[in-house]
Amino acid sequence: MRGPLPDYPWDAMAPYAEQAARHPGGALNLSVGSPVDPAPQGVRDALAAATDAHGYPTTAGAPRLREAIVDWFVRRRGVTVEPAAVLPTVGSKELVALMPFLLGLGAGEAVAFPRVAYPSYAMGAALVGADAIPADDPADWPEHTRLVWINSPSNPDGRVLGVDALRAAVERARELGAVIVGDECYAEFGWQAPWDAERIPSILDPRVVGDDHSGVLAAYSLSKQSNLAGYRAAFVAGDPELIDRLLTVRKHAGLMVPAPVQAAMIAALGDEVHVAEQRDRYRARRDVLLPALEAAGYRVEGSEAGLYLWATRGADAWDAVAEFAELGIVVGPGHFYGSHSPKHVRLALTARDEAITEAAQRIREASAA
Repeated sequence: MRGPLPDYPWDAMAPYAEQAARHPGGALNLSVGSPVDPAPQGVRDALAAATDAHGYPTTAGAPRLREAIVDWFVRRRGVTVEPAAVLPTVGSKELVALMPFLLGLGAGEAVAFPRVAYPSYAMGAALVGADAIPADDPADWPEHTRLVWINSPSNPDGRVLGVDALRAAVERARELGAVIVGDECYAEFGWQAPWDAERIPSILDPRVVGDDHSGVLAAYSLSKQSNLAGYRAAFVAGDPELIDRLLTVRKHAGLMVPAPVQAAMIAALGDEVHVAEQRDRYRARRDVLLPALEAAGYRVEGSEAGLYLWATRGADAWDAVAEFAELGIVVGPGHFYGSHSPKHVRLALTARDEAITEAAQRIREASAA
């Protein structure tokens, strides 16, 4: 049996959440990026209409869902894939955490991922006994790397990798014989030039890989763009041979997206209006919170895309977390995203308008006192 796994990091936030709850105006939770806005009515209707799901769904996904994913990739990501090269997943976190297992990695092999990163990349390596390698420069990925994660736009720091950076990453992964996966679930949310006007590139973009998807996958989730976090609705696409490998293992493991959720995904993927509306909501919240942080002396770094503001005043992140908790605001410490961000905190834009407005007011009042 492998050694014990690390504690779940968010458990360490309990005392700060308790402190925030004692604020006279109540706690404002900007720490976890869980959507709060309604799921689109058309998606809910599709889910309800498909509830007579008496048979097992297929692991590969219904043909209509695969076609919907293919069509979406062309329209929204500028990528052409075949129906056999896409696969629905039970949310994207399980895919991230299980990818090393699904690919058959183990001890003596390595998983590389960004230095400032969502912790599930490292956890996936830990679950199979592989080495976890936080490294941004492809030249720093060691020879025994067998899986590389790219996250663009990034959680937590909102950075975007352009075509040249993605191409360099793919070329290095192929030199190593490693699978490379782009985690792209924030791709609809670009805020700063050029990403406020042009499409954030996918790792499967023809400018990155040409027409050769070998060794390359892109993962996407409907949690953020469609407020479907509770549905666990996501998918992966790319190299047909890798998709077939994932499909086979997932069949054996019984990892199937429920049929009503598949119906909801079809509806969500075919409706771009609700995505534009949600983008406008997040942009408005960002426009309220960002200047309040800057007025309080915080430097917001990266954050050019995605659903978070990555902020620092140069102090240890836990000190900043404590200061925000005194204002009744719960934020996430940079320590949760690797050892390379000990002085940053993450603030999510996934709170209701009134909560974002109240948080900005509290921050301004505290900085003026």
